[in-house]
Amino acid sequence: MTTTLTFPVLLRLIDERSSAFRAAVASAPSLDVQVPTCPEWTLFDLAQHIGEGRRAWAATVAAGPAPAKSAAEGAPAAPREREALPAWLAESTEQLLDALREAGPDRGCWTWWGASQSPQTCGAVARHQLQQIAVHTYDAQVTVGAPEPLPDEVALDGVEEFLSTCVATTSAWPHKPTAFDFHATEGQSWCLTVDGDGARSTRISAPGTTPVAAADEGPNAAGVSVRGTASELVLFVYDRIPADSLQIEGDAGLFDLLRAWDPEE
Repeated sequence: MTTTLTFPVLLRLIDERSSAFRAAVASAPSLDVQVPTCPEWTLFDLAQHIGEGRRAWAATVAAGPAPAKSAAEGAPAAPREREALPAWLAESTEQLLDALREAGPDRGCWTWWGASQSPQTCGAVARHQLQQIAVHTYDAQVTVGAPEPLPDEVALDGVEEFLSTCVATTSAWPHKPTAFDFHATEGQSWCLTVDGDGARSTRISAPGTTPVAAADEGPNAAGVSVRGTASELVLFVYDRIPADSLQIEGDAGLFDLLRAWDPEE
């Protein structure tokens, strides 16, 4: 599935979310504070993950369709000094953005989501990288006690990006066929269908609008639907906020089955 955000907009938003991440880190009283939404990590661990991850993806983009060699060899380690860490993070982001600008959106790129609905292109990498930095910026903001919703344009693309990249697969769903409907209060909706052919995401009409997809009919009728702001939906699918933060209708236990499903097994 393709994003509604243009490639230049994706790059701009990656840069903006990266700046917000650095601002949250800079405002923390200590880099050793635990991240509530990633309890196995300190804030320094989260910053290290962000910086090293952006450098690794920069190398991957530059390598094209072939898997990249390790970007860690010879690269500067994340500095533990508070004064030096923001510059290291900014350089990490710029390496990624430079690689993406050089490659362009249509160039082939190795990705881990070969069986999904997302293409293996640099544009798809940029799209996923935006969601990664957006959710981790929320993590950093929660850590310093100042969580903010994801920006609307980021979150509205984020629901579909998650479903089509992180969930869609050709591996058979091991349970009774069903569907999950996601409704953003901003007026966009998506359906994830799971059955013997795998998992597929489609855009559907928002409630109260002219139907464009019969998601409520047939054997794959929605077993559960969830409604909230686009930001809440993204944070829910990434396990950042609990189910009771949203409006859920139907069999909420289906989400437990979806989270436990490992298509690789």
